[in-house]
Amino acid sequence: MPQLRTRNLFISHSWAYGDAYSRLVSMMNAAPNFVYRNYSIPRDDSVHNAPTQRALYDAIKAKVSFCHVILIMAGKYATYSDWIQQEIKIAKVEFRKPIVAICPWGAQQISVPVKQAADRTARWNTSSIVGAIRDVC
Repeated sequence: MPQLRTRNLFISHSWAYGDAYSRLVSMMNAAPNFVYRNYSIPRDDSVHNAPTQRALYDAIKAKVSFCHVILIMAGKYATYSDWIQQEIKIAKVEFRKPIVAICPWGAQQISVPVKQAADRTARWNTSSIVGAIRDVC
C-alpha cells in the first residue's frame, strides 16, 4: 500500500460549540486511510488571551498558513460569528486556501456566508468529510 498523504487542516470552531469540534476530531481520527495534522487553536492555547484583536488575527493567520484545507462548521451560528468571517478572509483572500463547510448533524439549513465561501460542503459523517477534503487537495 502506498504511503498516505498527510493533510494539514485548520478546523474553525467556536468554543461555545466545543462538543461538535471534539466529535469532528474523533470522527477524523477514526477515519480509515486518512492522515492529518490539526493546526486548530486548542482551548488551552494562550492565543485566546491575545492582547488585541490584531494579535489574535495574526495568530490564526500563522496557523492557516501551514494548512492545505480549512474546515468550517456551517451551523447557523457561523452567520453571526465575526471570527468565522475573519477566518474566511484569511483562507480566501490572504492564502487562497480551499474551504470545506461541514453541515451540523441533522441541520436543514447552513450558514449562507460559509456556504458561499466553501469549495465543498460535507454532511456530518466521516466519509463525506474526508471525501470533501480529498476533493479539494
